[in-house]
Amino acid sequence: MRETRVGGTVPERAAASTGRAGVVTYRPMKSHTEYLTMEIPARRAFVNITSEVAGAVRKSGVREGLVLVNAMHISASVFINDDESGLHHDYDAWLEKLAPHAPISQYRHNDTGEDNADAHLKRQIMGREVVVAITAGKLDFGPWEQIFYGEFDGRRKKRVLVKVIGE
Repeated sequence: MRETRVGGTVPERAAASTGRAGVVTYRPMKSHTEYLTMEIPARRAFVNITSEVAGAVRKSGVREGLVLVNAMHISASVFINDDESGLHHDYDAWLEKLAPHAPISQYRHNDTGEDNADAHLKRQIMGREVVVAITAGKLDFGPWEQIFYGEFDGRRKKRVLVKVIGE
């Protein structure tokens, strides 16, 4: 049987007081929003934000659900991978080969007076957001998985949305 969401609620199977099976009741769904402010002094960096996301999940009270983590700027990224410095170095070197910052004249976007066309391309490769399952009130990761903010045109404030939904 297909279950549908109605008015911000999550369906739950339950037997009616008459004992009939298949009756669907609804529980309210919780929602919690936080914004992380990132201000990276370097042009490029990777920052582990797992503990901040886990803190938002704890504050939300959600035991079963999902958390969306979204870089709210077109020259930044959010991704999941291992927290290993060699891997981060490899990502940085690889991205710089794919979309080198200089010479800035190689990019039409930079004709507008910008110098960050490479940052837009790097963000496209690394991704805009991640969604992580919440099980028993905790982030439900595979081995070694962590959440990272990727900065590709730093030196100013940017935001990361953390949106927790569930029950």
